[in-house]
Amino acid sequence: MVNQSKPEVAIFGGSFDPPHRGHQEIVLKAVEHLDIDRLIIVPAYLNPFKSTSLASAQKRLKWCHRLFDDIPKVTVDDYEIKQGKSIRTSQSVQYFNRTYKVKYLIIGSDNLSTLTQWHAFDWLNKTVTWVIATRENHFLDTDMLNSWKLLEIDFPVSSSAIREKRDLHYIDSKIKKSVQETINDNKKG
Repeated sequence: MVNQSKPEVAIFGGSFDPPHRGHQEIVLKAVEHLDIDRLIIVPAYLNPFKSTSLASAQKRLKWCHRLFDDIPKVTVDDYEIKQGKSIRTSQSVQYFNRTYKVKYLIIGSDNLSTLTQWHAFDWLNKTVTWVIATRENHFLDTDMLNSWKLLEIDFPVSSSAIREKRDLHYIDSKIKKSVQETINDNKKG
């Protein structure tokens, strides 16, 4: 089969609005524990289930580069942002499968309750092994998944809580000032 000679990768997509220490922990554990050649971080232009974001796509991409570019085997890719619109996960997996063998798709356990609503869920479910980053107070219902692994994270943080509470405790110092300015600018507007 053609794909066997391609590098095997995991994709970790999301809004990263803003990226926080929980995301960083997911990336570090994925690189350490998954049998992959590369981890590709794919910031969304706009999450298909959301209508707005705190920061612009370009700013979120810049934050991801600042946090993840120095980690071996990790690449931040602007594929979805370059599309200029909301992109479905299945489309991104198909795109990256042209160059790589997408072995894993990393999701937060909070996504499990809506996963079957994702576009082309059945195809994704046959194509990838789901890597579930655990999160406090989220029940792990994996009955609908063909193949899955757990990444034990349990960081008590979410991007939405950071935005709502304006609590930057879990934001890396590399981007903290920029995140604070973005939150403040949005509060004014």
